[in-house]
Amino acid sequence: MGDLQRLREVAAQVYGWTELRPAQEEAMAHVVAGRDTIVVSPTGSGKSAIYQVPALVVGGPTIVVSPLIALQRDQVKNLVDRGAPDAHVVNSSRSNRDNDAAFEALRAGDAEFLFLAPEQLAKDEVVAQLLEAKPSLFVVDEAHCVSSWGHDFRPDYLRLGEVIERLGHPTVLALTATASPPVRADIVERLRMRDAVQLVKGFDRPNIRLEVSREITEREKRREIIDRIIALDPPGLLYVQTRGETEEYAQALREAGEESYAYHAGLSSAERSAVHDAFLASDRVVVVATSAFGMGIDKPNVRFVVHAAPAESLDSYYQQIGRAGRDGDPATAVLYFRPEDLRLPRFFSSGTVDEELLTRVGAGVIAADGPVRIDDLVEELDVTRSRVTRSINLLQEAGAVLTTGKGVRWTGGELADAVAAAAVEAAQMRTIELTRVEMMRGYAETGDCRRQFLLGYFGEDLVETCGSCDTCAAGTADAQSDVDTGFPVQSRVTHGQWGPGVVMREENDRITVLFDEVGYRTLSLKAVRARNLLTPA
Repeated sequence: MGDLQRLREVAAQVYGWTELRPAQEEAMAHVVAGRDTIVVSPTGSGKSAIYQVPALVVGGPTIVVSPLIALQRDQVKNLVDRGAPDAHVVNSSRSNRDNDAAFEALRAGDAEFLFLAPEQLAKDEVVAQLLEAKPSLFVVDEAHCVSSWGHDFRPDYLRLGEVIERLGHPTVLALTATASPPVRADIVERLRMRDAVQLVKGFDRPNIRLEVSREITEREKRREIIDRIIALDPPGLLYVQTRGETEEYAQALREAGEESYAYHAGLSSAERSAVHDAFLASDRVVVVATSAFGMGIDKPNVRFVVHAAPAESLDSYYQQIGRAGRDGDPATAVLYFRPEDLRLPRFFSSGTVDEELLTRVGAGVIAADGPVRIDDLVEELDVTRSRVTRSINLLQEAGAVLTTGKGVRWTGGELADAVAAAAVEAAQMRTIELTRVEMMRGYAETGDCRRQFLLGYFGEDLVETCGSCDTCAAGTADAQSDVDTGFPVQSRVTHGQWGPGVVMREENDRITVLFDEVGYRTLSLKAVRARNLLTPA
């Protein structure tokens, strides 16, 4: 029996799925064949099935690394409800007894699926138990978290590549709803994926109407946002930049008669869970949130996503608006834009590196003369864990330290040289991040088809205008020219000053290139041709 037929039978007999989507089947076939695979597909497109079905075909337990406890809970419940083989979860919210029982099931061969938070894999004893179980499939959900480019970067994900190697490199499957080309490249590198297949499917969401509203004053913007949300059909999401704004907007919406809740990272776990549950339970609800809300939310009928200010990048923006209209029905995404509102994401993208702290952290690792735990460095240096972790990450990027299950160890070399190299890494990352902020500005200010601009950022070419954005409706969007510019999308080019890059967007009179060293740049085709600025790589 062929692999594809076996996959279809398992999908039908175990999960009740009588039909698989072509993209699912293609990805499953690669996984069953043992190919490392990265899948970028919108939320609600059935990415979980891509590991759930092959897991029962290839044999051996499947490890699923998932960043959110709520997401782990939902996935396990879904498997149990469908009568799939045993699924277990290990995370900090569960008792030691429950976590021990999950590992016992794994040792006994009774656990087909084990869901873990990434921080669990920093524990050597956890990795040892996984190694004994000989997993056949290693799944990384929300895989954009792996990437330092990604819009939800989490330092614990840096260690996954090493864990995969320690486990004998089982087949690796990385899943995410949004990943631009540099994020995908980062995922492949950091997970140490071998000869990885990259499947990017269904990136365009034509049922989501795209709009940008330009406002003059903060007061004017707030009034317009409240009026627009009242006019839109719920349920919906309003994203804001600060915790204070979540409370202010939620209160204003309640006063206007809307069912509205504030959500931010400063709430207690119980308060966040209550908002999460209310959002899932009601079709009249509007949640006002910082970017902390949304990952893993399974609510297909969200009718609108409104942003009170620009996201820190188009990666984040596309991920967030993708939570609307997953049922395929019309939905609306509105960005309220004032140029000065870019200051907050610019601030986060342009902080200077603390070389003194890098030196102190590096000296602490050297003095340990062997693996040292990050928590021990935090206590010794009396610095927050996030700052120490960021310094460790930069030193690791510079090749000066290596993070293992037992801790961080120095790999050799002079401390001063390592700090200088880490500072260079930080400066380059900062430069690239600033270009991503400018691409967010470009989307807000473009007079062309917004969908063409947005998809172009991710390296997708939409030749015809979409007819479903505000610029198309106003008749101001021009179709892209079908004249050959000589620089097609996804072609490699080289710039005399900025080095190699990839063409991301091709327009009538300009192209956008993602350069490896300096990020996104938009170039005039006239200048490119007159001065021979680009050459095919």
